[in-house]
Amino acid sequence: MAKSSSLNVRVVEGRALPAKDVSGSSDPYCIVKVDDEVVARTATVWRSLSPFWGEEYTVHLPLDFHHLAFYVLDEDTVGHDDIIGKISLSREAITADPRGIDSWINLSRVDPDAEVQGEICLDVQMLEDTRGRCLRCHVLQARDLAPRDITGTSDPFARVFWGSQSLETSTIKKTRFPHWDEVLELREMPGAPAPLRVELWDWDMVGKNDFLGMVEFPPQVLQQNAPSGWFRLLPFPRAEEDSGGTLGALRLKVRLSEDRILPSGYYQPLTELLMASVLEPAEEDAASPLAVLEELTLGDCRQDLATKLVKLFLGKGLAGPFLDYLTRREVMRTTDPNTLFRSNSLASKAMEQFMKLVGMPYLHEVLKPVITRVFEEKKYMELDPCKMDLGRTRRISFKGTPSEEHVRDASLGLLTGYLGPIVDAIVGSVGRCPPAMRLAFKQLHQCVEKRFPQAEHEDVKYLAISGFLFLRFFAPAILTPKLFDLRDQHADPQTSRSLLLLAKAVQSIGNLGQQLGQGKELWMAPLHPFLLQSISRVRHFLDQLVDVDGEEEAGSPARALVAPSVIVREGYLLKRKEEPAGLATRFAFKKRYFWLSGETLSYSKSPEWQMRSSIPVSHIRAVERVDEGAFQLPHVMQVVTQAGAGAPHTTYLQCKNVNELNQWLSALRKASAPNPDKLAACHPGAFRSSRWTCCLRAERSAAGCSRTHSAVTLGDWSDPLDPDAEIQMVYRQLLLGRDQLRIKFQEDPSIDSSPEADTEKGSRAMEGACPDALAQQRAAAARLLEVLADLDRAHEEFQQREQQKVALGPLGH
Repeated sequence: MAKSSSLNVRVVEGRALPAKDVSGSSDPYCIVKVDDEVVARTATVWRSLSPFWGEEYTVHLPLDFHHLAFYVLDEDTVGHDDIIGKISLSREAITADPRGIDSWINLSRVDPDAEVQGEICLDVQMLEDTRGRCLRCHVLQARDLAPRDITGTSDPFARVFWGSQSLETSTIKKTRFPHWDEVLELREMPGAPAPLRVELWDWDMVGKNDFLGMVEFPPQVLQQNAPSGWFRLLPFPRAEEDSGGTLGALRLKVRLSEDRILPSGYYQPLTELLMASVLEPAEEDAASPLAVLEELTLGDCRQDLATKLVKLFLGKGLAGPFLDYLTRREVMRTTDPNTLFRSNSLASKAMEQFMKLVGMPYLHEVLKPVITRVFEEKKYMELDPCKMDLGRTRRISFKGTPSEEHVRDASLGLLTGYLGPIVDAIVGSVGRCPPAMRLAFKQLHQCVEKRFPQAEHEDVKYLAISGFLFLRFFAPAILTPKLFDLRDQHADPQTSRSLLLLAKAVQSIGNLGQQLGQGKELWMAPLHPFLLQSISRVRHFLDQLVDVDGEEEAGSPARALVAPSVIVREGYLLKRKEEPAGLATRFAFKKRYFWLSGETLSYSKSPEWQMRSSIPVSHIRAVERVDEGAFQLPHVMQVVTQAGAGAPHTTYLQCKNVNELNQWLSALRKASAPNPDKLAACHPGAFRSSRWTCCLRAERSAAGCSRTHSAVTLGDWSDPLDPDAEIQMVYRQLLLGRDQLRIKFQEDPSIDSSPEADTEKGSRAMEGACPDALAQQRAAAARLLEVLADLDRAHEEFQQREQQKVALGPLGH
């Protein structure tokens, strides 16, 4: 039975941060770490003590992760960034409430003695001879220790304590992966049994030594089952200092999702029920799994559930019927066409997630050229007189003091200069829109037209589609391009305002001009002629979009959200061969343009260059970070490949920043996830000057000294389909409504043993239903409850087997 673990993190905002700059402000950003590996970095909010980030990440994790940490820093253009404070959340704290964490948390000071990481390998034996008891501690090695020296390494040694005795290993210089292989023996002294404590320290020639971490074993563990293996290093036990809010606070939302995934066969009955819901919908289907899910799922869970359901039906080739089922239910329940799909219903969320899952390459193709122009040109644009900065726009005016009219006219020209290409790209993109999206829009168009055939509702069939495509897809991507992977960084305040104006204009076009001249934004009036002219083109575009032949093939499973040949990531990177021909490090890295698809990682000198080299994705055995000290360069990763039984080959790639590094790491790991024979360990350094820079081993073929992190990836639209994980989440959601389902369809309203309120609720649910329909609903409810009970039993059986294995195996650590 497989297990899955994912962490949903939202860094919302900060407040009352201390000023770190001479200007009396700060330029804060936040770094997110999982077990000391940086997984995300927010944008820098310039000149603010109460920054708003609003950035959200989904991190797929290994099951043995221990803690999550948030570091807030002040960015400086000269020198090192200043550390403001940190928040550390243990796994236990995150899982204490099933709903996760959603609160303000005070920042704490960063204590160097608490910043420990890594593991130590020990083999402990308790021996007895004529002189009494002896403890033999074999200190073999350590890995991934914290860098304490300016070179990015440490000079570690181990100190072993047992009772009043202590011994030390030798010091190994300039490494975070020391190999000691030393045996230390300590004699038992009179008195009570003592614990064994092993401390690691970084030796310093000047000043005091730096603490690297410790492990401790109580006497009962030493006597019952002496420790042997790898152990995680811990800080000295001490209460975490609460700064009392003097360092400010962060508002965080954190939720951990962990589950056991059963073999596929166990989910087949539930999958068949879900498929039957959309392929053979009953007239009264209140007891179908989808109807139950729609009724019970609220809030943040609804978006997660919508994503899982869309992926599940995509994998079965039934995304079209699924969306048609949900939208028909909502359309038939809607009496006022002006409120159609305006709420965050399951149908709305499912369509929104569907567009993101299958339409991201299309979105990039349509919007990326103009978004790139806006970021690069950094033009000042403003139509709202209340927000105009005439002093800042002095350069816009050719002579004299700029007036509001001058600024407005210049801004209008710039806005239409960007909007024109955006509208042209959208209306000219019919042939590039994914067929699955066009078929979904066609079904929606037909359903709405049938429900509201009156002449006064002529626009409703257009608004139903444009409400999704323009208001929930194009406009949000223009407003926050980083969240749609159109940019690596958030926009600065000026560019952000320009994007807001463009997004408002695209929203007005998507609304077909129904709200032009209304509301508080009358200052948008200068744009109205352009918007009205564009609306007629958009109507024609929507007519063409739904003019598509063919039906989605039911039962043809999709193995991935995108075809293997589709590019999921591209951009410039610096590439270094494993064996540079005598070049200095800075010259060994060459700038190349890379493309990643599900099949190959290819590169050339430029995007236009015809000759490309490529690395088959099927040959990738590991994708890992490289220590900064290996080349004295930041943001370097390595791609380890091996063709068949051949020798492994390593390619080093340098990214521009930590976010780009994380995105490439995640994309490469997900693309190579199905590969067999993945490496369990590798070298985070490089083989230079006849030795590895990480562990100092002289053999090039030496086994890797650090664990690989192939399970750590960022969730995004290119995630591969995992039907078993998706149906498991659906099962968990159905469990929440099981009792309500029993009350509504199975309990006899005439029986007084049930609670009176529930009985009345059941009676009202049945009232007015015809006997045949009622019998069908009760049969459907009984079948669903039976399937859920079977899955319950399967989970209990697998859990009991795991507990038996743990009980029979060695003591865990």
